[in-house]
Amino acid sequence: MSWIEQNGSLVREFKTPDFMTAYRLVSAVVNPAESLKHHPDISFGWGYVRIALTTHDAGGVTALDHQLARAMDEAVKSFDL
Repeated sequence: MSWIEQNGSLVREFKTPDFMTAYRLVSAVVNPAESLKHHPDISFGWGYVRIALTTHDAGGVTALDHQLARAMDEAVKSFDL
């Protein structure tokens, strides 16, 4: 699944084989978020990671959200999901 716009956010969900893979995937997207000083909403657990990007002060999805989505995709491309 790729990024979709949903309720004013850019959202991507990942299926993972276990909790540790979900944790490692979340860890992999921290540096891109910090680099851009743009912080996503992330939820994860056994078998899944859900990331939502939005620019709150702009009231929705902006170019910065798309830029971070591309950077996150690059950060997790080594995961075999």
